[in-house]
Amino acid sequence: MDPAYCDMLADVADMYYLQDKTQSEIAETIGLSRVKVYRLLKEAREAGVVEITIHRSRARNDRLECELRERFNLVDALVLDTRGLEPADVWRGIGEITARYIEARLKDSSTVAVCLGRTTYEVVRAFRPGLHNNVRVAQALGSISFAAHDMDSGTLARLLAGKLGGEVLYLPSPMVADSAEAANVLRRQPAIERTLAAAREADLALLGIGNFDPERSSLIAAAALSPELQARLLADGAVGDIAGLMFTQEGQPHPHELGERIIGLSLDELRHIPTVVAVALGVAKAAAILGALRTGVVNVLCTDDGAANEILRMDEARSPGKRCQDNRRQ
Repeated sequence: MDPAYCDMLADVADMYYLQDKTQSEIAETIGLSRVKVYRLLKEAREAGVVEITIHRSRARNDRLECELRERFNLVDALVLDTRGLEPADVWRGIGEITARYIEARLKDSSTVAVCLGRTTYEVVRAFRPGLHNNVRVAQALGSISFAAHDMDSGTLARLLAGKLGGEVLYLPSPMVADSAEAANVLRRQPAIERTLAAAREADLALLGIGNFDPERSSLIAAAALSPELQARLLADGAVGDIAGLMFTQEGQPHPHELGERIIGLSLDELRHIPTVVAVALGVAKAAAILGALRTGVVNVLCTDDGAANEILRMDEARSPGKRCQDNRRQ
């Protein structure tokens, strides 16, 4: 390879991998198109100018994955084996196995819909840049306050689009409107209509599963739930939410009026997206995850072994499932 050309590949790779510039920023700097920058990055990897080494190895539990797939008729299940892992490693591990799963299934020019959440943030952070080009990312849920800015759906959509080399479609709206009437007005705004239409037609949706933990609930962060309302909802059968929409342990939509004020995709609209990847972990989330699985919205679940065991235990009395041979893998 011509040394000058090799140096150019190295310069482009340096800006992308070390300086954390987006492909669009690099294109503007060197006067080339973003597509050309994508091709140069790909060529740099293929020519050995860039070498990417992944040192972590995340073990998964095949037996629990099989039981979850069989019990809930899932397309797939990913269960992180947490033995020997510190809590921070569990969060990173669930992000990595989910990101690797999605990376292998995305195609250039796909559309991804994304919602907010701590686990969703870990997945987005674990994506490797430069593997795809022109993957459009649509924000599927309105934004919450800056108290959780790093994990807000708008921020996550921007970060993910930067890694996937595609356009980001923002939802310029709060997550929760003041009233159902205000929500209807917001949904009719052209920019909001455009983004929601793109999210409805997504090839894949990435979302979290919420419960009513005061420290982690997106509804509480959005100031949509007071402690008193939270207590009433729990007493009335609500166990969690997907994209801000609450459901019961049996997977039925909870009838509280808050659902009419959410700016985002409905459960039925999410259900029509071909691949809906939900990521949630921890035994404390088991009831919410079980309710989410019963909604029929989720067809790929990513969780940890503790939550998986508790989900299966809770569901056992109602719907005994098949048992699969234990075969742990790396």
